[in-house]
Amino acid sequence: MELARIEIFAKVEAADVCGSDMLIARCLAGAADGDSDACYDLGVAYSTGSHGVGCDLVEAHKWFNLAAARGHEAASWCRADVSDEMTAREISEAQRRAREWLRCGEARAA
Repeated sequence: MELARIEIFAKVEAADVCGSDMLIARCLAGAADGDSDACYDLGVAYSTGSHGVGCDLVEAHKWFNLAAARGHEAASWCRADVSDEMTAREISEAQRRAREWLRCGEARAA
């Protein structure tokens, strides 16, 4: 997972980074390490359009789903709330993205 963290911080250094961007970068690095709180925080950011990211319910669902799968209790409730505002196609896309994130993590760990 260290490689994922290095890749994320390399992207951050290439961008114009402000405090919000750094928070998102730290959450992405934590998520790459399997941190359920980091996944949850990303879900909150995307569901509310805060911390420098736009509101994106598909991404929010993905992160809440990953957090819930890692045992975060509040994430499953948030995922359900977000799902109420999404189409079946959007939910399917969010689930596909979550599976892809997990697959990429397994590939990095190997």
